[in-house]
Amino acid sequence: MTRNETKKIRIGDRTIGGGSPVAIQSMTNTRTEDVEATVAQIQKLEQAGCEIIRCAVPTMEAAEAFAKIKKQIHIPLVADIHFDYRLAIAAIENGADKIRINPGNIGGAERVRAVVEKAKEAHVPIRVGVNSGSLEKHLVEKCGGVTAEGLVESAMEKVHMIEDMGYDQLVVSIKSSDVLMCVRAHELIAEQCPYPLHVGITESGTLLAGNIKSSIGLGLILHQGIGDTIRVSLTGDPAEEIKSAKLILKTLGLRKGGIEVVSCPTCGRTKIDLIGLANQVEAMVADIPLDLKVAVMGCVVNGPGEAKEADIGIAGGIGEGLLIKKGEIVKKVKEEELLETLRQELLHWNE
Repeated sequence: MTRNETKKIRIGDRTIGGGSPVAIQSMTNTRTEDVEATVAQIQKLEQAGCEIIRCAVPTMEAAEAFAKIKKQIHIPLVADIHFDYRLAIAAIENGADKIRINPGNIGGAERVRAVVEKAKEAHVPIRVGVNSGSLEKHLVEKCGGVTAEGLVESAMEKVHMIEDMGYDQLVVSIKSSDVLMCVRAHELIAEQCPYPLHVGITESGTLLAGNIKSSIGLGLILHQGIGDTIRVSLTGDPAEEIKSAKLILKTLGLRKGGIEVVSCPTCGRTKIDLIGLANQVEAMVADIPLDLKVAVMGCVVNGPGEAKEADIGIAGGIGEGLLIKKGEIVKKVKEEELLETLRQELLHWNE
C-alpha cells in the first residue's frame, strides 16, 4: 500500500499514515537515565527538524526517566524496548507516546499480550520492528538465508500475533543493512500490510557511507509511494540524520520549505575559495525560512547560465563576483562582500 492508503496512526500529537506527510525520526545516543543530557539532545534535534524521537530503554531507571523527559520536550517520545517486557509497560506508564518492540525477543506470547493490553489501555501505538540481523532461525532455514521474503514473513507473523490479541494501532519496520534487500522487502510488505511503515537502512555506517546508502535506499522506497516515517541511521551526531532526512525528502519533492544550496564542483577556472564559500552559504541559510534555491558558482564564465534555474546566486571571479537573480546579472561586488551581499538579499527577499 502507498502512504496514501495506510492506516492513520496517532503518535502523541502527530498523525502518520493515510496520506500524512512523511515524518522525520531520529534516536538519542545519550544515556536515557541522564535526563538533562537526553533532554538537551532532543531539544537540539527539535530545532534541527526532528519530528519524532526514540530513546533506548535498557533499564527500569530509563523507563522512569520518560516522565521527566516528556515534560521538557515538544515532539512525540518513543521507547525502544528489547528483551524485558516489563520495561515496555513501565515506559507506557511513564508517558511514552509509542513503543518499539520485537515480539520475538521479549519472551513469549503472554508477555507480548501484557504489553499489548497496557498499550491498548493507554492508547499507545506499537511499532513492530524486524531487523535482518535478528531474523528467526526457522525463517533463515526456510528461505535459505536472510532474505527480503523472510523479513516480510517475520514482520507479518508479529503483526498477526498482535492483531489476534485485539489491537491494530501498529507501525511496522523491516530494516536491513543490505540496501537492495531492504528495498525489496518494503516492496513486498507494502502489498500486504495496511499499517504505516517506518523506513530506514540500518547500520548504514558513518557520515559518508551512511548518507549514500540511506539516500539510495530511502530514495528507491519513498519514490514508489512507500513509507510514512523515516530515519537516516548514521554513526555520528543525530543532528546530521535530520539534515540528511530533510534533504532526501526535499529532493524527492515530498517536502517544501528551507533554502536549497546548489554549487559547482570547481575547476581550473575557479579563482576564489569556492569550497569555503559554499560551506559558509550553507551554514548561513540554515535558519532563513524561505523556500528558495541558492546557487554558488565558481567563475563568471558559466556562473550566470548555470545559476539560471536558481532563485538567486553568486559567481566568483578574480577578486570579485557577481550577484545573479534568475540567471540575470544584478551587480558586481568585491569577493569579500559576496557572502554579506547574498545574506542581505535573502533577509529582505519579501520586501
